[in-house]
Amino acid sequence: MPHYNYDRLSTQDNSFLLMESANSHMHVSSTLIYEAGPLRTADGGIDIDRIMRATESYLHLIPRYRQKLHFIPFFDHAVWVDDRHFKLDYHVRHTALPDPGTDEQLQALSSRVMAQQLDRARPLWETWIIEGLSGDRFAVITKIHHCMIDGSSGVDLAQIMMSPSPDRTLGEVPNFYPKPAPSRGDLVRDEVAYRLNLPIEAARNITEFARQSEDVVEEITKRAKILGSMFGMGLTASDSPLNGPLGPHRNFNWLETPLDDIKAIRRGLQCSVNDVVLTIVTGAIRAYMVGRGVDPAAKDFKISAPVSVRREEEKGQLGNRVSSWILQLPVEEEKPLEQLRKINETTQHLKSSNQALGVEMMMAVAEWTPASLLSLGSQSSSGPVNSIVTNVPGPQIPLYMQGAKLLSIYPQVPLLQGMGLGFALMSYDGKICWGFNANPDVVPDLPEFVELVQQSLERVAGDAGVVLSAVSQQAFDLSGNVDT
Repeated sequence: MPHYNYDRLSTQDNSFLLMESANSHMHVSSTLIYEAGPLRTADGGIDIDRIMRATESYLHLIPRYRQKLHFIPFFDHAVWVDDRHFKLDYHVRHTALPDPGTDEQLQALSSRVMAQQLDRARPLWETWIIEGLSGDRFAVITKIHHCMIDGSSGVDLAQIMMSPSPDRTLGEVPNFYPKPAPSRGDLVRDEVAYRLNLPIEAARNITEFARQSEDVVEEITKRAKILGSMFGMGLTASDSPLNGPLGPHRNFNWLETPLDDIKAIRRGLQCSVNDVVLTIVTGAIRAYMVGRGVDPAAKDFKISAPVSVRREEEKGQLGNRVSSWILQLPVEEEKPLEQLRKINETTQHLKSSNQALGVEMMMAVAEWTPASLLSLGSQSSSGPVNSIVTNVPGPQIPLYMQGAKLLSIYPQVPLLQGMGLGFALMSYDGKICWGFNANPDVVPDLPEFVELVQQSLERVAGDAGVVLSAVSQQAFDLSGNVDT
């Protein structure tokens, strides 16, 4: 038995490390807003000591939170090892806005925090506790590297860290005994053995594939057609006002819409919630192009829409089990109903053709030749595209952190090279929280774009015959703040 312990990253998890660069940071983030409630201290601050103690109580349920990366020499692949120097106060940080802090100031702080790369010499996560927010609220900014989680596992993680009741019980804190890490030589030897075993593993997988397939030839033909259709989309996307060189800075903004409004539109137009979201996004992008003197009909605007392939037995596990759809938004269409019709046709085709399986296949095959196919699989899962639109179903019940009620959670998707704007949505407790992550060198007017999203929502609702609730009809000024 080896005297050391580690976990090898999956090919997909490792791809997010390889995709990272000086300006393209591959962490996923969120800004969460809470009622202060019982976490308000006598002097008006937030009880950071209790939050730290609560965090300690669940660390044993999230092993990755006390593990860091070691890289296998010569193979450009990483493993997880226990961090014997782990210190919680490095990862849980405490700061404040000038009282009374506004949402606009919180957005600016979120932008700065999200633009900072995580330290690869430590466990790849940070939590920032933000005091001083107006309205007896406080905020939490989370950063977790994409090699640790995808959208679905992020929701599972949130439900570990929070409770469905205001209960303030603090759990026991088990002792942490870090396991010995392997040496460089151990890692190289194990990796060579792993790769020599790949043909045997492949033969076993082919045998299992044949056993489970009613018609092997038909199944192989279907998968070949999936790959052919993906490459048939082309290896380029049009330039647009939402694309340009990726700089080091970020702007973050958000919007909130009642889930019932989106569901009413879905029923009125007989489509999916995701089709409604993509139609709203299409309308906003088209309006942004027109406002900048660009003809949308001359552009092929493609997006990546991540699709979870996590099986039921994999729920609660960290890591990535995600593929994606690559689809072209009909920005050439002026009318929302025509945009929706084309989007619905596309998504129905993607479902029937199972395009997401193509990306998953390439990521599996990439184990054989990581230097080439891993890059190809990563590109196919994220590009060539103009933007990313990720829509994650979240819990539809209130969550609490040590009795403090979570009001909203605004997610942030990382930007890839050439992207000026990414869209991340999460449903929570009867609302959809939109997070907009922008490269200000390309999209310097993010609040104006958020306003266009609101206007697009109103147009789509009007065509669906839906009267929006009062919350959806709140006016937005150009700073992105809600006029109450």
